[in-house]
Amino acid sequence: MTTYDGSLPLHHFLKQFFKQHPQMGSRDRRWVSQLAYAFYRLGHLWKNEMPARDRLLLGLFLCETQANEILALLKPEWNEKAALPLPEKLAAISLNGQAPAPADIFPFTDELSEGIDAAAFARSFFVQPRLFIRVRKHKQEAITALLQQAGINGEWLANDMLALPNGTNIETVIQQKDWYEIQDASSQQTGMLLQPEPGQRWWDACAASGGKSLLLMDKEPRVALTVSDVRVSILQNLHERFATAGIKNYETKALDLTQPVPASSLAPGSFDGIILDAPCTGSGTWGRSPEHLYFFDPEKITAFSSVQKRIADNVIPLLKRGGTLVYITCSAFKQENEMVVEHICGHNGLQRREGGIIAGYNNGADTMFAVRMVK
Repeated sequence: MTTYDGSLPLHHFLKQFFKQHPQMGSRDRRWVSQLAYAFYRLGHLWKNEMPARDRLLLGLFLCETQANEILALLKPEWNEKAALPLPEKLAAISLNGQAPAPADIFPFTDELSEGIDAAAFARSFFVQPRLFIRVRKHKQEAITALLQQAGINGEWLANDMLALPNGTNIETVIQQKDWYEIQDASSQQTGMLLQPEPGQRWWDACAASGGKSLLLMDKEPRVALTVSDVRVSILQNLHERFATAGIKNYETKALDLTQPVPASSLAPGSFDGIILDAPCTGSGTWGRSPEHLYFFDPEKITAFSSVQKRIADNVIPLLKRGGTLVYITCSAFKQENEMVVEHICGHNGLQRREGGIIAGYNNGADTMFAVRMVK
């Protein structure tokens, strides 16, 4: 693990690594990937006290749900316990007589938002998150039939929310791409705070590839939609995604919202609703990218919080009096969540209505934060 420094997403690094080692077969690549992710899923657990080789095996033991050949060869006493529930496996390990605590895995527990169970959140890093789709166009029965034909078991969590095993190649099973959107369960739940009405004007201010906008338009296609992002390249991804979903009537702006919005671009007081899915640490999604936990610099929490407040201050003047602001992050940190909402209400005269933490860690989903406020 000494050649990886976290500057690239782990899956990109592994792809480059395998290209440099073409002699590795598919079985070898699978094991290397599995061991690498297991290593980083340990978070900070005994990070500086345990040799890398031992941490690789420990990660494999905690992440696996059944016996496997590597543990059978190198740690047979752990292999015999591999199928035990995770809490029992955690209780079975120690270092110098000390059992692991949540803060050993996730050392930023004091920074967590109110309502997050620190122990459950820390344990979630050892479980591969599931794949979630949001079903569109009332295609539940058709999608269920296709999954049954492919021998794939899914779990319906809501009328339009389906959980699937991670790694499901959904594109080959459901070839009609406008029937569904790949979207995390917690991200889908933020849509409950979106309450658009026909003819209203809405702005998805940090739209990225447009997932929240699609939620909005599927709830009420008769809104006038504006989307913006600072990254022109990701707006191109949005255009492609909207085209697949059949969304045509919208306008796009490339805007740096850390700066005041020019009136020539968007007029003050012109929106009935604003979605502010703010840039953040992404700590609620680290179960999908555990390398971020391993390499995380906690000073970034304050830095992101400052940016979020600045962006909020710049977008709120464009909201009509009586209009709705939905503030969203995929962070688990209170500085990026509750403290930003307090700033918005205290400095911009908005009133908090509903929302809070969406705790996905017990459901194989991301943890998010979403609050609806009114001006």
